[in-house]
Parts: sequence; C-alpha cells; structure tokens
Amino acid sequence: MEEGKAKAPDPALGRELLKQYKFSKEAFSRRIATERDFWKKRYSYDKESPSAWLFNSIVNKHADIIDNIPECVCLPREEKDREDAETLSKIIPLINERCGFEQTYSDNSWQKLRHGTAVYGVFWNNNLYEGLGDIDIRRIEIENLYWEAGVEDIQDSRNVFLCSAEYIDILKEKYPGLNSEKVSAEAEGLSREIYGDKINTNEKWAVVDWYYKLYTDEGEILHFCKFIGNRIIYSSQSDPQCENGWYLHGKYPFVFDIMYPCDGDVCGFGLISVGRSCQNYIDSLDRNLMNYSDWASRVRFWAKKSLGVNISDFCDMSKAIVEVEGDIDEEKLKRIEIGSIDSSVIDVKKLKIEELKETTGSRDVSLGSSSGGVTAASAIERLQEAGAKFSRDGIENSCRACAAICALEIELIRQFYDSERIFRTVGENGEAEYLKFNAGSLSGNKDGRAPYFDIEIKTRKRTPTERQLLNNFAKELYDSGAFEDQNISQTLIMLSMMDFDGIGDLREALVKRQKYLEDKGKKYDNGRV
Repeated sequence: MEEGKAKAPDPALGRELLKQYKFSKEAFSRRIATERDFWKKRYSYDKESPSAWLFNSIVNKHADIIDNIPECVCLPREEKDREDAETLSKIIPLINERCGFEQTYSDNSWQKLRHGTAVYGVFWNNNLYEGLGDIDIRRIEIENLYWEAGVEDIQDSRNVFLCSAEYIDILKEKYPGLNSEKVSAEAEGLSREIYGDKINTNEKWAVVDWYYKLYTDEGEILHFCKFIGNRIIYSSQSDPQCENGWYLHGKYPFVFDIMYPCDGDVCGFGLISVGRSCQNYIDSLDRNLMNYSDWASRVRFWAKKSLGVNISDFCDMSKAIVEVEGDIDEEKLKRIEIGSIDSSVIDVKKLKIEELKETTGSRDVSLGSSSGGVTAASAIERLQEAGAKFSRDGIENSCRACAAICALEIELIRQFYDSERIFRTVGENGEAEYLKFNAGSLSGNKDGRAPYFDIEIKTRKRTPTERQLLNNFAKELYDSGAFEDQNISQTLIMLSMMDFDGIGDLREALVKRQKYLEDKGKKYDNGRV
C-alpha cells in the first residue's frame, strides 16, 4: 500500500496478495488437515480402532487449562487512575461473560493443544447490546486466516485476510449491488481460489475481510475493507467517520495463543505433532498383538486327506457324535499349537506408552494416580503440582494471550463506549450493585490525558483439592491465633513472605483492623488524660 491516505483499496490487489499468502501457508494447512484427520480417528469404533493414549493426554491437558481460566485485573499507572482501573476490573469480566468468552476459551484450547495454535478475534459488533454495540470475542478458524510469510508476530504483517463462506441469497439481500452476472462470476472465481471444492459455489461465496496498515506522520493507522470477488462492500478509507482508522488502537484484532513456537512463523505446533509418531507405533503393536491373540485363541487342527472324518460334522459343535472310518491318531489329526508371544514385544509397547506419556507431559501423577503408598491429600497435591509443569507452561502462554485480549478490549471501550451503560456487579456483602459507566474518563476528556493501565492476569482455580487445601490453611491460621488483635503486626510480617489466592484481601482486612485498634487506643488514652 502507498503511504498516506488514499481512496478505497483495489480488490484486485487484495486478491493477488491473498493468493500469495495462501500459497505460502499451504504446508501449514496440509499439516492441520492431516492432524485433524488423525484426531477424528480417535472416535472410530471399528475393529481397527486405534488406542487413545494421545487422546487421553490432550483431554488431560484441556482439563488443566479449564481448571485455570484466566481473569483480568487492571492496575493504574498513576494514582488518579485508580478508580477507572477498579471499574474496568469489574466490567471486563462481565463483558466477557456476555460474549461467551469461557466457551470460546474452551474451544480454542482444543485447537491449541491439538494443532499448536489458537486464534482469538476481538471485534466491535454493532448489533450487540440492543443496537448500541459491544465487544465480541470469537474463535477464529486459522485455516481461514492469512498473513504475510516470515513474520513471527501477526502485528508485523503488512496485510491480514480473514475469509468466510456465506450463503449467496443472504449476501444479495444484504448487498443489492451483487445481482449482476459479472459480480457473480468474479465471486465464484474468488471462492474457488480460496476454498476449492470445500464449498459449493452455487450456494456460498467467499467474503474477504481485509485488514491493512498505512503509515502516516501520526504513525500506523489500521484500515478495513470487505470485498466479494472484485466488488468492495465496505472500505474504512472511504468512510469519513474512520479518518483515523478502523480501530484507533491501530492493531489487528487477532490474538494468537501458541503451544510450542516455531522460529520464523506466527504459528506453533501442538501435541499431535509431538506424539503422533509414538501413537502410530503403539497402534501398530496393538494390532499385531490382537491379531496374534485372535489367532492363538482359535482351536485348529492339522488333518490328513485320508483322515476318514466328515469335516463338516467335525466342525459342527452342535453334534455330540462324529462318525469316523478307521483309527484316529496324532499322525492323522493333530492340534495346531501356537507358541507364546515373545515378552520383548509387550515390553516395547510399554516403553512406547511411557515415551508418549513423557513427551506429552502426561505422567500418572498428573492424571490423579499415585504410587509408593502416598495417600495424604497434601502430598498428592504436591506430586500433581510437580507433574503439571507442561500444563503450567501452556497455561502461562494462555494468560499472556488473555492479557493481549484484555488490552484490545480496553482500547475498544475507550473508542466506542460513548454512551452510558449499566453493569450488574456483586458488592462486598454479596448483594447486586448496578454500575453505570461510559468511556469519558478513558478518552482524556477529564484533564486532556488518556489513562493507560497495566494488566495482570490471575487464574481462577477450580480444582476441589486446591480449594480444600486453601480452606484448611485458613483454619490453621485461625487456630494458631494469627487473627487475634495482639498478633496482627506479626501476622502482617508473615504474610509479606507468603503468596496465595486472596492474600491481598486478607492483608487489607488486617490493616484496617490494626488501624481501628490504634485509633481506638488513642481515643481511650486521650480520654484518660
């Protein structure tokens, strides 16, 4: 794109760039398709059904991720922004709840674990919140997203394309200008270029959302163009209301959550890439063992042609008597004996299973099993924590992705929350409170300075064992007298060396109690004087 402001972009240029990006992404797309076919075989129930060791590893990791759903906390960079930071910390979880973020997070976690890459789209949707619009966080199908080859950060790509297949009749109702035969031919051609035989171009067309950046004296400006074929549906460059760009934050509305990164690529790889080879060896050994067991469990005989026995009668198990001619001995009829299988074959299978567990981080202790006579809940918890390093690493990556999502949300709030909105929150006493909010203070209308915030991500622990341990820990503190008035100073010193969920609230409550006791003591002393 040329520097500076320009007319609406040329859709022919967009098609050519999209074609180049698609070509550079073909190897990645083939890998995703292969891994998706591999994953679907986990659900086959025929006699050749593969074992589920890798499936179990992925399900276990997904459960760990869901047990630690990230939550956003906004921290002010300046003291006077504390109120706005507290307000944002209350309303962002409510916005996420409205747009179904937990379900999106769960669905994307499957993609991340299986294929190594999950993509979130953080958009402004004018149709939400009764027509006022609201933030919409969606799962992006990575096969429909295209970017410049060779970049490691999606924000470094000069252009980004998001494609979707939509029904033709609905498109023509929304955009009456699509009725001409020329547009139809161009749209069908573009749809075949993008989707090939995946969609029926008689029913659906490819719609392309084109995000690109222009570089001006003021810095980067993000623009947006939607086109079908060679027909532009919308262009923010032609919209007077978007003089400063589509989104004022100037970033692509896409956040990547990576499992295992690859140098020189935006995407990563997941557990299927790591464990597929080992799983194939296990399945191959399983098939051989089952075939051998099936063969060894059948009762079969060697029989001479001159045996003098009616073979059909001999094989009919319902007949109690089988007539023979002459004598029967081992020279004429002998049972086929199958030797026992070599134990090394079973040992190799066990080794491969252990290898798969090791490489995917699914040790027995992380699945809830324990050995060596360990039965105490606290000991099992420590073993599980030690065996959950793989999961914690993936969860930390998800936390960083959620921090980036939260940052985009704050910028969208700053740009679009120009009308007052009402949020229902829960007060300190558990009662419902109704919070009124608009982005006036965030836009710099108060004192000409727009506030910015640091984002801290906390994980919401959901495991029953962790809750039980935290509850027991609270009882131990209480029983030890840590909350008695005369011990508050020592307890605060002790808390300064500790870290657990809710420690901030506990410390704040103790400081308030200490201040109350000091004020009460001063008042009493003054009364005596």
